[in-house]
Amino acid sequence: MAVLKPQAAPEPTAAQAEAEADRLTAKGLADMGWRDEELLRAARLTWKINHLKRATKSILPAHVYQRAEILLGVADLVGDSYKLAKLCAESDARRIVFCGVRFMAETAKILNPEKEVLLPAPEAGCSLSESITAADVRALRRKHPGAPVAAYINTSAAVKAEVDVIVTSANAPKILRKLFETSPKVIFVPDKMMGRNLAQELGKTLGAELVVWDGSCLVHDNFDAASVDFYRKMYPGVKILAHFECSPGLVSVVDYIGGTGDMMDWVAGHKAPSYMLITECGLGDLARSRFPDKTFVPMCRLCPHMKAVDLSRILRALERPFASQRVEVPAALRERARRPIERMFELAEDRASS
Repeated sequence: MAVLKPQAAPEPTAAQAEAEADRLTAKGLADMGWRDEELLRAARLTWKINHLKRATKSILPAHVYQRAEILLGVADLVGDSYKLAKLCAESDARRIVFCGVRFMAETAKILNPEKEVLLPAPEAGCSLSESITAADVRALRRKHPGAPVAAYINTSAAVKAEVDVIVTSANAPKILRKLFETSPKVIFVPDKMMGRNLAQELGKTLGAELVVWDGSCLVHDNFDAASVDFYRKMYPGVKILAHFECSPGLVSVVDYIGGTGDMMDWVAGHKAPSYMLITECGLGDLARSRFPDKTFVPMCRLCPHMKAVDLSRILRALERPFASQRVEVPAALRERARRPIERMFELAEDRASS
């Protein structure tokens, strides 16, 4: 892998900065409460980042939970974990600057070993990823011999290397159904809330048929099902959508459950007086920009890991990255972790052999 040489971005002229601020306004940032001086400061950074992207043949994938100025100002690819994993693998960029958290950047490196992969906020972790280790997976296999292990994509490269298939919130039901066709028991890690929701959707018994690890998301673990009735009274006709990582109690009283991409598709295909997206706040920002004619009721939580990425840190990664911003996965581990990711693509897209 070739490491690109440091390269400083030029400063935009006053006219270039004003034009960039106008572009960000047209994208919807002004409608989110940004003042003119804040927009101009952001515009100077987004102009420099976009200039350097072109000069260094870099690509910026951004998860939907990222800050609005990243999603609307500099991101080349926007989506959930599954979409970004696929698009990064298809990219011909020389460098990937991943606007997300560590497990996502690791996944990009696993699928793109020849590319330089940078994580602007190297400390950006994930409570789910950190809840389980490779040793934990090996212990589960010993306890449940013969049971295939499906891991949520929110896991480290070391954990991915120990499992049979990776899943996302969008494709987990489909993939687990396929696993149950050939096995009476499946192990699912690490999200206990998603595991319980999957057991209910698939009609499987927790513990006996679907073994679930005791991990949870610090964002989705904090939503309260009791508040749903309150919001339905406050906003008659509101359609409430919840992420698969929310509790089964909450999921049972909403109108739709799915991954972030599924939720956006659902909003696009329905007409309602208002919508509530119960997940990280970044998805609400993205939804308001994509559907300016629709009304969204706020009920979200910020992810401190996702929000650790900002424009200044992205620019630093492009100009002169710290060693800690470079993401590396050892070759042997990378090859083992790649197989269950590719298995996900096969099963999710019905490309698997019998």
